[in-house]
Amino acid sequence: MSGLIEGLPDPVALRCLARVPFYLYPKLELVSHSWRVAVRSPELFKAREEVGSAEELLCVCASDPENLWQMYDPLRDLWITLPVLPSKIRRLSHFGVVSTGGKLFVLGGGSDDVDPSTGDQDGSFATDELWSYDPVMHRWTQRAPMVLPRAMFACCVLNGKIIVAGGFTSCRKSISQAETYDPEKDIWIPIQDLHRTHNSACTGLVIGGKMHVLHKGLSTVQVLDNVTSGWTAEDYGWLQGPMAVVQGALYVMSHGLIFKQEKDARKVAISASEFRRRIGFAMAALRDEIFVFGGLIGPDRFNWDIKPVSDVDILTTRGDRPTWRQAAPMTKCRGTIFGCTLLRI
Repeated sequence: MSGLIEGLPDPVALRCLARVPFYLYPKLELVSHSWRVAVRSPELFKAREEVGSAEELLCVCASDPENLWQMYDPLRDLWITLPVLPSKIRRLSHFGVVSTGGKLFVLGGGSDDVDPSTGDQDGSFATDELWSYDPVMHRWTQRAPMVLPRAMFACCVLNGKIIVAGGFTSCRKSISQAETYDPEKDIWIPIQDLHRTHNSACTGLVIGGKMHVLHKGLSTVQVLDNVTSGWTAEDYGWLQGPMAVVQGALYVMSHGLIFKQEKDARKVAISASEFRRRIGFAMAALRDEIFVFGGLIGPDRFNWDIKPVSDVDILTTRGDRPTWRQAAPMTKCRGTIFGCTLLRI
């Protein structure tokens, strides 16, 4: 990088560029070769942290179109489309997704593709694939595979390391094994197994710096404080349903209501009756807001059609009276949400 902005030292010019919103970076790259190098440099993204201009974007992947991700910019209410995930697996689903170190990670999963003539799936129920997306370089990279192929598993980030646990290696074989991934070293290391698989799909979330693994249909939660201490099992009595962690508090959508769920108690936060007919949507949290993405409008007695939607609804939880509003709909993705996570750039 040299002579980025006439009359300014490059370190100062770089801090100026760091204040430009991320969605404009493709246009900055067109200014000159030196600007393109600057925009794609790790130094620029370090400068964004230093000047306080780092942005939090929400990444979403839906059933249509296949293997396509979009990022939502909540400050500007706009969508950014990423290059298609280059996996050979058609309609990759039931995967894990997290972000750390300014990169998006998509792990495992299997094919949701069905042959329309036979109704058969393509046979890829679970994979060991790991892909990372670098928003600086605008590209996907295949990383070291997991120790075990898995789908429908728990996946979280603790202290910058990715942890996966449970899930299935085939449609009939659930697993208790867990492992952790170091993004800097690109290596996987097995850790202590879960106590039980319960022969069911599971999901993971982080509350209070601990990973919680929840199994479908069960109130028992398996908790990991750190990889050396192992798992403990506790019965929290949490409701089942779409979940989001807002500033350390768990919110659950169940029976047309959103509950704020404590360890031993819960209270109704607000009605969510408009989502009763919607299935396959996802919830994610950013600061003090809950975002509800996509899904399908199911059939009713008057209309048997199933309609994929690209709608985005936002619940603001601050204050005594939470409120709903609508955001810009997804511009490419629609239908069942396969993955959703927060990415800090």
